[in-house]
Amino acid sequence: MPIEKSTKKIKRRFGDRVEGRRVRTLTPINKITPYIMKTRNTRMNLFKDEINTEKIDEYIKQKKAEGRMNFNIMHIFLAAYVRAVSQMPALNRFVSGYQVYARHNIEVCMVIKKEMTLDAPDTAIKVEFERDATPDEVYDILNKTIEDYRNAPGGDFDNVAGLLNYLPRFLLRFAVGFLEFLDYFGIMPRFLTRLSPFHGSLFITSMGSLGIPPIYHHLYDFGNVPIFMAFGTKKHRYELQADGSVKRNNYVGFSIVCDEGITDGFYYAAAFKYMLRFYKNPWLLDTRPETIVEDIP
Repeated sequence: MPIEKSTKKIKRRFGDRVEGRRVRTLTPINKITPYIMKTRNTRMNLFKDEINTEKIDEYIKQKKAEGRMNFNIMHIFLAAYVRAVSQMPALNRFVSGYQVYARHNIEVCMVIKKEMTLDAPDTAIKVEFERDATPDEVYDILNKTIEDYRNAPGGDFDNVAGLLNYLPRFLLRFAVGFLEFLDYFGIMPRFLTRLSPFHGSLFITSMGSLGIPPIYHHLYDFGNVPIFMAFGTKKHRYELQADGSVKRNNYVGFSIVCDEGITDGFYYAAAFKYMLRFYKNPWLLDTRPETIVEDIP
């Protein structure tokens, strides 16, 4: 069952935000980076790879046999990311107002269908995970969030956007500018940042249902999401083995666009290699991490 969210009260210091605390011990180059590269899209780095899904397919088959019928590769990608954050917390930072913050919670954004029909509109949802969550808990929390929304839609960011669309263009530009002003100074109401798909730890999307490879999705300059991950449709290749036989191997490609303002390339590379361990052996994710690493002060 999903673990309970922490009820520990977070002590805020001057300069902190509701959704994160300011990181004050960064190196000089990391402190100045947001001032030189002012937007997420001028700081973004692109990464692409593919994984052999032989072990993942076995793991998914096992989870379905255990009763989690909708378990799929999305849950493994999410569980691996959550585990990476538990050991490499800089992945869960964000830049706002030229300052770097460590986010309190893991908040994942994604787009879903409001109804399971071809012509149903899309909407963005946000799911919160604990840092020691297992794939089973990721599955339960994500499924419950989607089910709750479909059973009782409303109160989401679509409603806020719908209200804004009633404004004439000059007022709409003013309203969005005012929200950017509030966000810059960290005084945007928390209920808005909880609803907003532009505020979060990670935005993840599947291109597999569209039958195309993963795209490099741009980051949003509004809000503070620092990482966008996409994965594509499964493909196969016939490959020569060491014994001379030919084997059909299945692969899934994925792409990551990340904000260099939150940490450096060496850290990102280490984090991506860490996640690859779990793609090759998903059963490792069934065991909780021994420790949770906290970000630097």
